[in-house]
This record gives sequence, C-alpha cells and structure tokens, in this order.
Amino acid sequence: MPEITAHHGLFRNTDLHVDDTGGDGRPIVLIHGWPLSGESWRLQVPVFVEAGYRVVTYDRRGFGRSDKPKTGYDYDHLTDDLHAIVEALDLTDVTLVGFSMGGGEVARWFGRFGTERLRSVVFASGVPPYLMQGSGNPDGPLTKAQAAEMTAALTKDEDAFYDDFITQFYSVDGVLKVTEEDRQEAIALAKQASKVAALEAMAAFATTDFRDDLAKVTVPTLVIHGDSDGVVPLEGSGARTHAAIAGSELYVVKGAPHGVTVSNTEEWNRAVLEFLGR
Repeated sequence: MPEITAHHGLFRNTDLHVDDTGGDGRPIVLIHGWPLSGESWRLQVPVFVEAGYRVVTYDRRGFGRSDKPKTGYDYDHLTDDLHAIVEALDLTDVTLVGFSMGGGEVARWFGRFGTERLRSVVFASGVPPYLMQGSGNPDGPLTKAQAAEMTAALTKDEDAFYDDFITQFYSVDGVLKVTEEDRQEAIALAKQASKVAALEAMAAFATTDFRDDLAKVTVPTLVIHGDSDGVVPLEGSGARTHAAIAGSELYVVKGAPHGVTVSNTEEWNRAVLEFLGR
C-alpha cells in the first residue's frame, strides 16, 4: 500500500512504510522493536490474519523502508507517527501490540491520546516503565555505564555491534535459541536503520520515563515477557509494568530470550490470540 506521511514536528513530511492486510477484521497494529522493522513480525502476521484480524505493521521512522530524517526520535514524535497511521487508516477498536522499544509507543499513546480508538494493548518484552537506573528509579535494569557502552560500540562499528546485539537478542546464557538464518535475517533488518536513528532511538528508549503514562492505562492489557530476557529483563520491566497497570494480565514465557516472537513463536502467538479473543 502507499506510504503514510506524518505531518508534524520539524520534518513534517516523513513517509512511513506501512503494510496493511486489510479486510473487515478487528485491527491489530504491531509495533516493532529496535533496531528492526515491521518485517520482524513475519511469524505473527499470517497467523493473526488466519484468525480473522486485520493486521497493520509499519517501519518506525529511521528504520526499515521508512524515511530517515535527522530528528524526531523522541517518544512524542514516534507516538505521533503511530497516531498518524491509525488516523490515516481510520482504525477503531484497535489493539496496539508493542514489542521491546515498541512498548514505549504503546505507553506514550495514553499520555498523548488517552484511550482514543483503542480496544486493548499488549506490552511484549517492552521497555516500560523506565529502563535507566538512577536515584529516582533504583529498579531500572539499565545502568548509565551499560548505556554508554552500547552507544560507544554502535558509534564505533555498526556491523560488529549488530552482530553481537542480535546474538544477545536471541540467546539465553550464551546459547542461541533461534536458527542462524533467523539471526542473519534480523541483522539484515538492523542494517537498514540509519545510524542517526539507531543512536537517537537508543537514547530514547533508555532514558524515557513511562510511569505517568502507565498510570493512565485503563483498557484491557496483556504483558508478555520471556523470563530469560537478557536485553530487557522481566524483573525490571515487564513485571513492573504489570504491577503498574491495575487489572493487567501477565504471561511469562519460560526460558525465552528477548526475541521471544521468533524463539517461542507458537506459544507467544497462542497467548496473544487468547488475550485478543476475550
């Protein structure tokens, strides 16, 4: 389908690549993780379509096939991009599913747009409520030293960084939980990102505090997370998000790494479809 243009911010004509399966089913918008693209949902889209849903995926600005402006990688801009897509497609009764960094757009939606157009949401291995550890956030799972190391490594050598990061993405205790083909496919998607976008988005998901946003979540919510996630640990993220949202459901995928949608596809898809069907 044609790309959708986001008309806001300093770069008012940012084209976002969107894939929409169409149809009359209830809409599900899948928001990808960093540093991948909408193509990372390849194991979910056909399953959800077969179950009767209209599935929308897109590439975040700066990633995949979308435009790559020099700015606009804070969560207000990124969530406005998501809102532009939902409005352009005139989606209602929507379920937003945010994986990893995408959990931030899901949370920020409530801070910017409330429950507008929403039916429910899913935080999948998501970065909320607040990754960066500090005096006001002692349970944050990411230290400033770790964040600085990631920034330095990506700045120095993109290829080496992505090779190592994607390995961690899909590993538990140093053991890769997907095929080498899966790993290489993810590396290829990561390399479509602009370096500016990757660095700016990394800073955004590391330092953005979503606690006030989570306090505004009032729609049915599923938090799904692998208990062996070494990138965005369950205890510091998913478990805290579940505790912050009254009435939310928590589904823990046993023995799963961060990239649980690929490593434990059948279980992940089944758990999300069960939630969608309620």
